[in-house]
Amino acid sequence: MGQTCEVKLLLLISSLCCSTNPAVVTLSPSSSQFFKGDFISFSCEDDHSSAGWTLRRNTSTDTRKECEDWGRQAASSCVIDSAVLMDSGVYWCESTEGGASNYINITVTDGPVILQSPVLPVETGEDVTLICKTKTPPFNLSADFYKDGTFVRTTPTGHMTIHLVSKSDEGAYKCDITGRGESPPTWLFVTGQEVKGGVDLLEPSLTLLVIIHIVVSSPYVLSTLLLVSICRQRPTAPPPGEDEEGLEYDDVDADVTTEHRF
Repeated sequence: MGQTCEVKLLLLISSLCCSTNPAVVTLSPSSSQFFKGDFISFSCEDDHSSAGWTLRRNTSTDTRKECEDWGRQAASSCVIDSAVLMDSGVYWCESTEGGASNYINITVTDGPVILQSPVLPVETGEDVTLICKTKTPPFNLSADFYKDGTFVRTTPTGHMTIHLVSKSDEGAYKCDITGRGESPPTWLFVTGQEVKGGVDLLEPSLTLLVIIHIVVSSPYVLSTLLLVSICRQRPTAPPPGEDEEGLEYDDVDADVTTEHRF
């Protein structure tokens, strides 16, 4: 753990100066689960333009298929007008040079309940809301929420908010509405460093602490050494009644003028 801080600092510096700004695949509406028949729109986005990126997917029936094979091209987006079960799978953007974006996984179900959750990883410290949604009204029904198969809590409106999400909140979630049914499980991804009280929990190494101590204390050390050096070089006056060669004399009878140096 002693070198953890240096490694993280090096990674941060390299990401700041050497970032290639890869594309990001997004979808609308932003959810990891959809009902059969829902409309879904995908797009490839980067900091410059969407040109040069191709949307691909892997499902149980096809591999690395482009938008024209399973969707409809609409400007810079690829849309599915009416989702089917076979649209469940992994989607990503791929450049002509072979670079790849992030990957997203969606599930299409013909069941009566889905759990809407962020399809992209969420940062630690954010608030995340999970929505247990029914296909037919009435909506906003009371729902039970589970994480990794363990009951979490019941909410009267089917909305569960996780405040200040942390890595411990990462896992497989599902919800159940009495009389309606249960949603498929969905995975909540959490990324970023743990925070506590707004401060990143980085473990500084001994080397880093020494450097910080030297930087902070160096003005005081230098000023002290300079003062000592000045004091050592400063000439001292001979004691009263004694000249520079150690001979005593009388200030009154002497025929020379004494010079006192400070």
